[in-house]
Amino acid sequence: MDHKMFCFQCEQTAGCSGCTGAAGVCGKDAQTSELQDQLTGALIGLARSSEGNQRTESTDRAMLSGLFTTVTNVNFDPETIKEQIGLVHREREALVPLCSGCASSCGRNDDYDMADLWEEQEDIRSLKSLILFGLRGMAAYAYHAMVLGYSDPEVNRFFYEGMASIGYDLPQDKLLAMALKLGEVNLRCMELLDQANTETFGHPSPETVSFKVEKGPFIVITGHDLYDLKLLLEQTKDQGIHIYTHGEMLPAHAYPELKKYSHLKGNFGTAWQNQQKEFDSIPAPVLFTTNCLMPVKPSYADRVFTTEVVSYPGMVHIGEDKDFTPVIKKALELGGYSEDREFTGINGGNSTVTGFGHNAVLSAADTVVNAVKDGDISHFFLVGGCDGAHKERSYYTDFVKQAPKDSVILTLACGKYRFHDMDLGQIRGLPRIMDMGQCNDAYSAIRTAQALAEAFSCGINDLPLTLVLSWYEQKAVCILLTLLHLGMKDIYLGPKLPAFLSEGVLDILVKEYRIHPVTDPESDLNEILH
Repeated sequence: MDHKMFCFQCEQTAGCSGCTGAAGVCGKDAQTSELQDQLTGALIGLARSSEGNQRTESTDRAMLSGLFTTVTNVNFDPETIKEQIGLVHREREALVPLCSGCASSCGRNDDYDMADLWEEQEDIRSLKSLILFGLRGMAAYAYHAMVLGYSDPEVNRFFYEGMASIGYDLPQDKLLAMALKLGEVNLRCMELLDQANTETFGHPSPETVSFKVEKGPFIVITGHDLYDLKLLLEQTKDQGIHIYTHGEMLPAHAYPELKKYSHLKGNFGTAWQNQQKEFDSIPAPVLFTTNCLMPVKPSYADRVFTTEVVSYPGMVHIGEDKDFTPVIKKALELGGYSEDREFTGINGGNSTVTGFGHNAVLSAADTVVNAVKDGDISHFFLVGGCDGAHKERSYYTDFVKQAPKDSVILTLACGKYRFHDMDLGQIRGLPRIMDMGQCNDAYSAIRTAQALAEAFSCGINDLPLTLVLSWYEQKAVCILLTLLHLGMKDIYLGPKLPAFLSEGVLDILVKEYRIHPVTDPESDLNEILH
């Protein structure tokens, strides 16, 4: 059976326009892509069916897990996507039981055909894609909060409003308003996840994390789900197995309720795009808790385990019971390294520091404010976001290297792996590079910026603060919409602009918010500082 593919939701999409061949740049094949479209169409149908009907916790879970499943590098398994489609259909039938089997196509008993979206007028398609991809990113954050027992009725309700808007014939101005409303709701969603994480695991505090891997059995855990890490730490306690974080799991070392486990040792590897090389020969299993899974090479396929919405054909999946026994057995079987192994970051450093969340940074607010007033700090740069494989991403390393020596680099997400192991010195006892955490910890950056604006009695855009962001997938999209909702301007975005932004929509963003495509570090720094 021939399958059709069209996908342009990630930064590395083919030809900067869209993946249309037998497989996408991310590695998903055309069948998987088509099924993800079917799942999205089913979710739009569920959203339309919810209008005037009472949703349940089960309905919300289906919406969030379904959207999360379609985020880039999450699910490559056609069978589990089919199961998710079936789940969404059952939830829709539960919402509107009288519509089951009805032949009338009123939008309340059928799936949306995604071909209608891809064939829309260019600017309408662009705005609807912006909404869809933003909702996918926000769903990941809401899902993580839900796992910890936190939810917000208004956040959950908006997923249905936003998804329904994609299936309706709305004018450009209403779609743009919906995109900005998504940014507003995502701010609340990130606040909710921050609350869930800090009330469950404590407020992060700065922690030095080693890149050394000690001898003996170990497990590498990657992704974003802190609760999965907590469960793994509990199940491996006193078993002689060391745990190492990877990718976006690095900030876990800063949380009091996680770093109290002595066998949470350090961080292995760099960002997600290097996993096929880094995982190729390690004598240990790898547990994927969220997105950033790349197609698994045969050389280490027997050592990869997935959980939650992550799935890959042929890999062992840890279900809702969260029994990590198969992972533990594999770690003990492989045995780890016979001697300690020293590893370094991209720039040769053997450790990094994480844990500069809003609570930690604001506790030093007086020092920061006085340093600015006295001229010791000239500028703040938030340099972070998603990492990726394209060589153009060296821009971010070079930008940090060339930033003035009296500037401070705030960073977050896996984009920090480009430079976080550099030693740029300190200003008044504060390191010049401060890792604020995962991508969702953009909330910490926003809180910090708002507090500084209050301290200096100015607006956020009047601060000596510039955002230099790298994007790859849909969580970066919803964060950008949040920044636009807050009215933040002069954001530098790269390494290249999203393919789903039409010229018309891009023109709006440039005129209204002064979005700057990155050029080269020297030119951009000169423009920012002068």
